[in-house]
This record gives sequence, structure tokens and C-alpha cells, in this order.
Amino acid sequence: MTVSPLSLVRGSVLATVFAASAAFAGPVEDFRSDYREMYANYRTALFTTNAGRQEDAVQALSALEETYWAMRDTYGDTPPPQFADDPAWPETMEQVGGLLEQASAEVGAGELAAAHETLEGIRDLFGSLHLRNDIASFSDRMNAYHAEMEHVLGLDLSTTDMGMLRERAAVLDYLARRVLETPPRDAEGSAEYEKLATALRASADAFLAATRDGNADSVKAAVAGLKKPYSQMFLKFG
Repeated sequence: MTVSPLSLVRGSVLATVFAASAAFAGPVEDFRSDYREMYANYRTALFTTNAGRQEDAVQALSALEETYWAMRDTYGDTPPPQFADDPAWPETMEQVGGLLEQASAEVGAGELAAAHETLEGIRDLFGSLHLRNDIASFSDRMNAYHAEMEHVLGLDLSTTDMGMLRERAAVLDYLARRVLETPPRDAEGSAEYEKLATALRASADAFLAATRDGNADSVKAAVAGLKKPYSQMFLKFG
């Protein structure tokens, strides 16, 4: 059988495209794996500092520092492909490192509340990094939910208009749906994820239902029930 020159050219082009795609996918996925490992340690550090557990916080910060600085050594001067065109990449890495050093010093001094607030800044930096580069991860959706939840938790329920609370509940309901509509990779087939997702969904539902009923006591109870399901989901999968 005679193979036409055009077929040979097409085959060569396709082979080149597939080879380039494979080469690109390698470093992209390598970074994702390193980032997920680092971010899991970050979540633990955030949780333990918030819980006021000194010894656990020291261990969590140590693990976070180890994985972050290893990631920084690998990608600091040569960002992965998904961030290669971001001019602010070096500055972001520098800022994260600075906050991490500050948080470590605060934990060492027993200032866990201050360390927790410092670590929150790292979440914001990575969120901005993703936003600048059109990346939306499960963690980003969890962070959007967290920001709105913290706004609700900071309200004075005795003076906030019920109509305003209904609006906040509707926003939180939307963000909960956004979180759960695309589970993270490691949630596939996970009974634990399903349990945590059900609890998160139920807490947002309860808040929305309470504001629609207009009962102040029910609203207060629903707001008090928001943080635990979120924290449990964040610690494990967020």
C-alpha cells in the first residue's frame, strides 16, 4: 500500500502534538502533586493554630515548611507551565515564604492566634495566584465559601435585618453548591467525602431555611452550626 506524502505529514504533526502534550502534562502534574502535598500540610497548620494546640501546631508548621521550601527550591526560579507567564510568581513565592517564617516564629513563641492570622494570608496569596492565571480548584471554591461564612459569623445577629440575613444565606447556599458540584480528585469513591459533603450541604440548607422562616432563635442555631462542617471538610479535602 502506498502512503501519500500528506498522510506522512499529518502523522508527523500529530506525533509532535502528542509528544508536546505529554511533555507539558508531566511538569504540570508534577507541580500539582507537590502543591497538594504542601497544601495538605498548610490546612493542618491552619487548623491546629486555630485550635490552640501548641505541640500539634509546631509539628504541622515543621511539615509545612519542609514541603513548601522543597517546592520553592524546585519551582522558585522556574515556575511550572501553568504559571510560567505570571510576572508576579517570584514575588508571590517570596511573600508566602515570609509569612511562613513569621508564622513559625509566632508558633514558637506560643502566639497561636497570631500565627493563625498570618497563615490566613498564605491562603489569600495562593488564591490570587490562581485567579490571575484562570485556575479554579476545589480549594479556591472552599476559600470563597469560607470568606462568606466568616462574614456571616462576624455579624451581630441581634441587630442584623432578617432580609439581609436571607441574602447572606442565599450567597452561602450558592457557594456551597459550587464547592460540591466538582469534588476533588481524591474524593472519588470516598465515603468520608460523601459524609462531609452531606454535612456541609445540610448546614447551608439549615441557615437558608431558618432565614426564610424568620425565626431569630433558629437563625442563631443555624449560624452556630456552619463552622464545624466547613472545618472538617477543609481539613480533609479543602
